[in-house]
Amino acid sequence: METTLVGRLIGNYTFSLFETATVDPKVLTELFSIYRDWQETKIQMISKNQEEIENEIEVADALAVKLLKRFNYSVSEMKTTSRHLSGVHALQVEIGELKGRLTEVLSNCDALSKRIASEGPESLRSSFKPFAIATDTQIISRSSTSPGDLNKIQSPTKPS
Repeated sequence: METTLVGRLIGNYTFSLFETATVDPKVLTELFSIYRDWQETKIQMISKNQEEIENEIEVADALAVKLLKRFNYSVSEMKTTSRHLSGVHALQVEIGELKGRLTEVLSNCDALSKRIASEGPESLRSSFKPFAIATDTQIISRSSTSPGDLNKIQSPTKPS
């Protein structure tokens, strides 16, 4: 038995169209009924496939929107980070300059305190504690040093 449409339509019936020159209306009705059933089956398969494709498109669209939102967020964060990082070098230079100035001020204070201790009036010498500069052996963490912490710096030669 043939699986094509023509094979299904003609193969089910054994009649000779050429001998009678007319087609039995019942046979013709049955042929159209078979054809209609075949068409409906194909329509159902196509509709099912179309629904599956539409569902997959909806899922793909939802994922694309989600990915686009994530991408836009990442771009925004990268721009913000870039703006923040663009000022880092200038801040490093400024911190270096401030560190140099602070070292100079501390050195001047140390020299002044030594001068007061050696040449100053007796009333100042007795109430004066020498000022000490932090040395390389004292490590001040950049991330944890606050202005209040600078007051806690002790001389490495004097115990606290």
